[in-house]
Amino acid sequence: MMFASVEIKVLYVLGHEAMRQMKKANVLISGMRGLGVEIAKNVILGGVKSVTIHDEGATEWNDLSSQFFLTENDIGENRAEASKQHLIALNHYVPVSSYTEKLTKDVLCQYQVVVLTNSMLEEQLEIGQFCHQNNIKFIVADTKGLFGQLFCDFGDDFVVTDVNGEQPISANVSWITKENPGHVTCSDETHHGFQTGDFVTFTEVQGMTELNNCKPMEIKVEGHYSFSICDTTSFSDYKQGGIVTEVKMPQHLTFKCLKEALREPSYQISDFGKINRQGTLHIAFQALHCFVKDYHRLPKPWEKCDAELLVNIAKKLSEEVPSILQDEPLNEDLVRKLAFVATGNLSPINGFIGGVAAQEVMKACSGKFLPLSQWMYFDALECLPEASEEDLAQEETFQSRDCRYDGQIVIFGKDFQEKLKAQKYFLVGAGAIGCELLKNFAMVGLGAGEGGSITVTDMDMIEQSNLNRQFLFRHNDIGKMKSEIAAAVVKKMNPSMNIVAHQNRVGEETENIYDEDFFKTLTGLANALDNVETRKYMDSQCVFYQKPLLESGTLGTKANVQVIIPHVTESYGSVEGSMEKSIPICTLKNFPHAIEHTLQWARDQFEGLFKLRAENVNKYLEEPSFMEQTMTLQEGQAVEILEGVYKSLVADKPKSWADCIAWARRHWQTQYNNIIQQLLHNFPPEQVTSSGALFWSGPKRCPHPLEFDSSNLVHMDYILAAANLFAENYSITGSKDRAAIQQILLSVAIPPFTPKYGVTIHTSDQEMAEAEVSVANNDVEDLKNQLSSREAFSGCEMHPIDFEKDDDTNFHMDFIVAASNLRAENYGIPPANRHKSKLIAGRIIPAIATTTAAVVGLVCLELYKVVQGHRPITAYRNSFINLALPLFSFSMPLPPPKKKYHDIEWTLWDHFDVQGIKPNGDEMTLNEFLDYFKVKHKLEITLIICGKFMVYARCIMAQSKLKELLSQRMSEIMAKLRGKTIEEHVKIIKFEIDYSPKNMEEDEVPTVYYWIQ
Repeated sequence: MMFASVEIKVLYVLGHEAMRQMKKANVLISGMRGLGVEIAKNVILGGVKSVTIHDEGATEWNDLSSQFFLTENDIGENRAEASKQHLIALNHYVPVSSYTEKLTKDVLCQYQVVVLTNSMLEEQLEIGQFCHQNNIKFIVADTKGLFGQLFCDFGDDFVVTDVNGEQPISANVSWITKENPGHVTCSDETHHGFQTGDFVTFTEVQGMTELNNCKPMEIKVEGHYSFSICDTTSFSDYKQGGIVTEVKMPQHLTFKCLKEALREPSYQISDFGKINRQGTLHIAFQALHCFVKDYHRLPKPWEKCDAELLVNIAKKLSEEVPSILQDEPLNEDLVRKLAFVATGNLSPINGFIGGVAAQEVMKACSGKFLPLSQWMYFDALECLPEASEEDLAQEETFQSRDCRYDGQIVIFGKDFQEKLKAQKYFLVGAGAIGCELLKNFAMVGLGAGEGGSITVTDMDMIEQSNLNRQFLFRHNDIGKMKSEIAAAVVKKMNPSMNIVAHQNRVGEETENIYDEDFFKTLTGLANALDNVETRKYMDSQCVFYQKPLLESGTLGTKANVQVIIPHVTESYGSVEGSMEKSIPICTLKNFPHAIEHTLQWARDQFEGLFKLRAENVNKYLEEPSFMEQTMTLQEGQAVEILEGVYKSLVADKPKSWADCIAWARRHWQTQYNNIIQQLLHNFPPEQVTSSGALFWSGPKRCPHPLEFDSSNLVHMDYILAAANLFAENYSITGSKDRAAIQQILLSVAIPPFTPKYGVTIHTSDQEMAEAEVSVANNDVEDLKNQLSSREAFSGCEMHPIDFEKDDDTNFHMDFIVAASNLRAENYGIPPANRHKSKLIAGRIIPAIATTTAAVVGLVCLELYKVVQGHRPITAYRNSFINLALPLFSFSMPLPPPKKKYHDIEWTLWDHFDVQGIKPNGDEMTLNEFLDYFKVKHKLEITLIICGKFMVYARCIMAQSKLKELLSQRMSEIMAKLRGKTIEEHVKIIKFEIDYSPKNMEEDEVPTVYYWIQ
């Protein structure tokens, strides 16, 4: 089955089989208020067979607080009909229809999944019973103000094919005992990662071959490197080797129907800090249905009488089924809070619950990931103002006003709404998270009033693959700027939005645009980024300008939120995130044992052969100082670069397409035959280590050289891709004619390989680091002499190639797949198809709309608190979610770490302000700068650093140099170090300083903000 390009990123999250199952599912979503349309949007972007949206009601003012596809012009119109065309435009591969009459059994039986939102309990019970009896997956989703509810019933026997979606764990075996049970010891390179109850199978075991490709067997973990399996006493003796791999086993789950689950609930914990609220909320939501049935309305906002009525109903229900509270008392205050805010309709809450609910729809369709068990309740009461309930109940500002923000005003009041509208926010990024943030900003009215504004910047253009989760973009927007289209779309959602779109990269190069004058007017920042470097830069600006920052990110079904408040929390840069695990160089170079290793090696090959060499050639031809700068590099690096330049300009330079084919063939021979032969010459298959163990054992897989065969498809894939890329470097016209290439290959001479003696091959990165790299001076001098005359190579500029994974005609992925799979064949590693290769080598971040919607909902709940201002750290929540498991983890942010110098405490939010311009208009000299700190702060400065430049180092610099510097102005010193004058827009230079003497308890000192304007 082919999948639409708009669904490719979802494919990387769910996999082919889950997507195939989703393509068979017809989904009905009832209720097109804010929650229903959120679920529909995410399900349609996910790619099911069809979606039918249902609603019998007409659009009201309250709907506009979160229903992003409805406008004031739709008031009075049926919600489903008014939303349909917008939903159709999301994904042309998913048919969307509307239904506006009462749901009947004949209608329901057409669907595999039914979702009810904005429905009464009686309807839920009736439809839920029918769905359970007819094996129709059934979901109830509801939001009331700051509260949310979810229920799932997937039938009596629901099969989950993959609980978590993670790649199966694999480990190298180093020993297996012959006993009952057998004990397996894994290589001690890393922890095996298995858990008791996992199922595994074995391959490549020597000796105890009965285990190879055995049926999946359950294990019991005994330690980080060992576990037990079945009875192995009757098996052959273990000799060596083996790989143990996790097998994902189907899980059969049984769900109760809604009627049973109401009386015997099981809960999915949404917040472990509120675990004791589940029972009360379970009763309170039922009480709310009773209230509406009796009074034909929801409790009035902040109305005490209505709240007490709801409490009394909840008490009665809890007495009827006392087991629900499990001997805990009913939390009456929580019930009152639900009554106070039940008429509210908040976009962030609908975003979070809608994202989770849509993921449950996809689980129901596909069997991929673990469903909710079975109820989930959520509240965000931390968002409420700190005013007392008495004050809130007396405030008229909490009454609805027939405006688009009514659903928000009834919770937070009119004054807070005006505060939201006056905010000035800077959003960096208009991709998936950026689109969701802008939607929420439009719904809550952020910056949508007098004096308010949103500035969004994104330098990227819209691509086809963006459409599956960046829901503001449509097919006819491809090729246009993300920020411009996103701004225009949310302006239609809320015409009051004051939004400005930029197309700038954020960084030092745009500090003339995003300068002090820009930042000082802002009330807050929000990141919607996909790279750590820009996140760190924005974090530094947040600290520099003392502005709150909302930070978030996603990876497939996982997502996180961090709220950063000046002087209250730590910053993004305070915590070193989990760095991506790098593959050891020696593993890549000589000892790969996983397809990830061969793919990374292939990527490195691509960069080295087709990009870096060409870039170095061009630098050599264009920059007179290239040779001098190259010779300042570490030993070995200079020779590698110069050798690459020489080969590109002389030894390997092609004159024709046939030369390109010959180069590709010779390179194939070097990589997949000669180098492997040399490796086996140094380390023969039977070689043992000093301890007597076989060298080629554990993670070290013994390779074998390949013999070129022009009839082998993968061999020819490599030649075709490599030759065309090499030809592109030299602006030579290539060809896809395989028959013609095979004919040319017949005349390519391949010299026989002779192993070299005395060649050192390092077996670990540590060994490589400790080894002294020695390069013969005459090698360097020979290369310098051969490249001494740049004029001789005039006109020989090359075309460097930047890797682009998404163009299937450019040979980039063709090269990566062939190069990786050939090396995998060298080492007996199972190959990877193009899909998996593209994911790993292309460093694609799997993405799905459900996760993005959910996490941005959580971000905007924090936004409420940030805008209120002056909230204690206990009010804020950092969060981590994984919709696959599902897992929801919330924690209070950490305060900024305290440091100390001279008994003065400080945090990252503190700094030294130094006015560099004296009253007479002259600027401080270095000597005056040092004296200032000596007198003002009693600090004897020994070191001054600015970015990568060392400004002053008392213990390192020569006395003559120090004497020369002392009389120079600080900005003058910086200009000389940078090789250019300080730009006019720069008002502050940041210096890091060190001092002496220190005692053992003292840390570093704050950053210096040195003002030159």
